[in-house]
Amino acid sequence: MEISDIKVLIVDDSSTMRRIIGKILKSMDITEILQAADGVDAISLLSDTSVDLILADWNMPRMNGLRMVKKLREKRKTASVPIIMVTTEAERSSVVEAIKAGANNYLAKPFTPDALTTKIKETLHL
Repeated sequence: MEISDIKVLIVDDSSTMRRIIGKILKSMDITEILQAADGVDAISLLSDTSVDLILADWNMPRMNGLRMVKKLREKRKTASVPIIMVTTEAERSSVVEAIKAGANNYLAKPFTPDALTTKIKETLHL
């Protein structure tokens, strides 16, 4: 799989953060970018669409990222979609909790464009 062929869903309640992540993805030649403001919107979107990668915040209204990861892992369609938690929750216990819930990787905010690029390539084995 080429990096330019992947479709990414950004799940974050901050439109500014979605825009920042989107710019980084575009700089990586990723052009298929979907967005959701919280876990509820993401799960709804993923019932009709499939993606190759999900970048998810932890702290969001209605359904937080951790709960969303658990729900996505219960569904056959999304059980194996790689998920990177991109969040301010940087304590080791939070990282462990997210990985146990089914997240594939973890990136603490604030982060550099290079750090996000590295995590994406690591997670997708590119």
